[in-house]
Amino acid sequence: MTTTYSPAEAADRSGFSLDTLRYYEREGILAPVSRTAGGHRAYTEGDLDWLGLVRCLRDTGMPIAQLKRYSELAVDASTMDERLALLEDHAREVQASVDALLAQQHRLREKIAWYRRQGASSRPS
Repeated sequence: MTTTYSPAEAADRSGFSLDTLRYYEREGILAPVSRTAGGHRAYTEGDLDWLGLVRCLRDTGMPIAQLKRYSELAVDASTMDERLALLEDHAREVQASVDALLAQQHRLREKIAWYRRQGASSRPS
């Protein structure tokens, strides 16, 4: 027997709100979720695994349009090259963001060091 999860459990496990889960299903980012005999959504481990990837892509800044495109491609086994290219492009964008943040972090550390050399304390009296 397959383990299923209620919408509230799926929201809790995925970190997405119930509204977001419904939106992703409506937009095709999440495949249509199976239903119980009573018509309630029943999320599977496969759905939660997919939502884990969606969470990763959203948290790293992938726009909804790209996420929709990736989701469309994912249902067709013949699109592996295009999916790979889309993920590689996104990974390059993520790396550029990380590099920019590291540069800003370096600048902040330099400014903090300057204040410390001036005798400032991080605990104002």
